[in-house]
Amino acid sequence: MTGNHRFRRTIALVLSCSMLAACATPAFRETGSLVAIEPSDVQQSGDRHVGSEVIWGGRIIAVENREDATEVEVIGYPMDRDQQPMPDAPTVGRFIVVLPGFVEPLDYPVGRHLSVVGIVSGTRLGHVDEHAYLYPLLRAREVKVWPWGFMFDKRPRVSIGVGVRIH
Repeated sequence: MTGNHRFRRTIALVLSCSMLAACATPAFRETGSLVAIEPSDVQQSGDRHVGSEVIWGGRIIAVENREDATEVEVIGYPMDRDQQPMPDAPTVGRFIVVLPGFVEPLDYPVGRHLSVVGIVSGTRLGHVDEHAYLYPLLRAREVKVWPWGFMFDKRPRVSIGVGVRIH
């Protein structure tokens, strides 16, 4: 086998492997103006963060259709680099996602995880069991509900190539 032939086979193998390696992409593309705050930061700072655009995620624990909007109560988790909640990490506080109009509760099943980009629109006093709780309100701009078991479907990010990547 000549050196040139061996080089071609090696390149073909590397290219084949790189095409087979799946890499996850973030749920939301336009995230340039997002502020890095957590629900617990909003609870502690009053109205200081109202109007901030954030990306939060967590596990859905309740859905309630109201007269003009639907509210999804979420237990928040930190987000990974793919903008997915990390349910094995400590929680970062509860929050309420406000969606305009009626939303089918079956599209937001209790127990599923979601990621949401939205605007912090204030807080509301509520209760967790008998404990008073200050819920940050997040007016949703874009929502991604993750499939069951999404956290077990992580694949390594492998990228081999020549060129320019623009986000």
